[in-house]
Amino acid sequence: MSYFRGVVVRSALLLLLVLLSGCSERETQLEVRFGISSAPLNLDPRFATDATSERINRLLYQPLVEFDEAARPVPAMARWERLTPNHYRFYLKVDRAPFINGRRPTADDVLTTYANVLNPATASPHRTTLERIVQLRLIDAETIDFHIKIADPLFPAYLTLGILPAELIKQDHDFSHSPQGSGPFKFADWPEEGNLALMRRRDHQLFRFLRVADPTVRLLKLMHGEIDMVQNDLPPELIGYLKQQPEIAVTQRNGINFSYLGLNLSDKATAKLKVRRAIAHAIDRQTIIRTLFNDGAVTANAMLPTQHWSGYRGNSPYRYDPAAARALLTEAGYGENNRLKLVYKSSSDPLRLRLATVLQHQLQAVGIDLEIRSYDWSTLFGDIKAGRFQLYSLAWVGIRTPDIFRYAFHSESLPPSGANRGRFIDHTADHLIESAETSETLQGQAQHYRSLQQYLLEQLPYIPLWYEHQTVASRRFIKGYRLAADGNYDGLTEVVLER
Repeated sequence: MSYFRGVVVRSALLLLLVLLSGCSERETQLEVRFGISSAPLNLDPRFATDATSERINRLLYQPLVEFDEAARPVPAMARWERLTPNHYRFYLKVDRAPFINGRRPTADDVLTTYANVLNPATASPHRTTLERIVQLRLIDAETIDFHIKIADPLFPAYLTLGILPAELIKQDHDFSHSPQGSGPFKFADWPEEGNLALMRRRDHQLFRFLRVADPTVRLLKLMHGEIDMVQNDLPPELIGYLKQQPEIAVTQRNGINFSYLGLNLSDKATAKLKVRRAIAHAIDRQTIIRTLFNDGAVTANAMLPTQHWSGYRGNSPYRYDPAAARALLTEAGYGENNRLKLVYKSSSDPLRLRLATVLQHQLQAVGIDLEIRSYDWSTLFGDIKAGRFQLYSLAWVGIRTPDIFRYAFHSESLPPSGANRGRFIDHTADHLIESAETSETLQGQAQHYRSLQQYLLEQLPYIPLWYEHQTVASRRFIKGYRLAADGNYDGLTEVVLER
């Protein structure tokens, strides 16, 4: 691992020195150019599920509810009252921002947005999470009632969907390519995939999101002055080098985005619990974090971090133990004369490919032959949603509420109705999810969700890996950007340029 890391560092630095020779920064700056690793796939919040789309959509649309640093729901566009255990009333704020056509959002916009998502014909992947709503009722132009099936003290935390104009929903407007919201930014242009421009509404500052898939090239463009900001998906071995550059500012903080190894439980090999547990014991997470991520992550035992109000507090039973992995494989019917062969699907991002190579080496050491297949992001994500995989690794970003467990693990949440992409069908897990949702107190919910996370750790539909740090690197004239623990781009609302 040390030799491998040294080769990577020397090669990357050499490439930097060669390509940076003769570089000169652009003389004029009319827009802020934000380098991203993958382009947004859908700018309609009813359908967006990939991380980039959701981060961009937060800039374009306003939700009813937001979260504070402790993952507690707080008012965004509206405040609320709980009139009965099953009845919430929301009051739109007087000073709420208008849509880009100048009209302020009304309760009818809220009703139409949520009713549309709840309509099965819409086929929204967010419908499953919101099916607890049984009735929406307009009180007046600024007040709307939500009636829910079962008492839920956390219900407001699920109302984070961006609100769309009712008249455009009824006209079947193409929000995915022409977003129309009331967020702090508005759509400017999208001349080609991987080149999206948004304008900040308060001062007309233009921000252009440019897809640069290769992280080293993205870093070079930052150094060259061709882009002005990059966030995450950076070569860890080069972050230290960036910190030494006088024209570049680097900020890091602990993150909450959950990285995991996903497995297909409808596959005859990965459906075996002993195989999944063997893989978990075969992965040396601490060594990967130290050498591949330069200590830029912390190990994860569950989706929700310990500081979350319903986070898992226990330890993982899957310490790095190659001997235990080999024993489990033997019990599952595999050995030297019958080696387990698996296919691991990865993005073409170099860091993710290096991770895949390390996993391949560690699994091979216990008797698992891992074939790596890399794809562009849209192809990879399409295969994962369709269940065309045995193993893959991704991260859940921006997890604030435990409704993620229904969305990702409930038997009713198979795509396109949810994100149970590993086809985990388990009645015990379903019962724990439903028990948590029907608990009348947050303390009761937390207890059920912790029990669920313990059960998921036993059954391993996911193998928890780590929470990667959040990192932003920018040209020094970019000031005021607040780096979020979940990696969202909300800090762009406060960015100023100092020439």
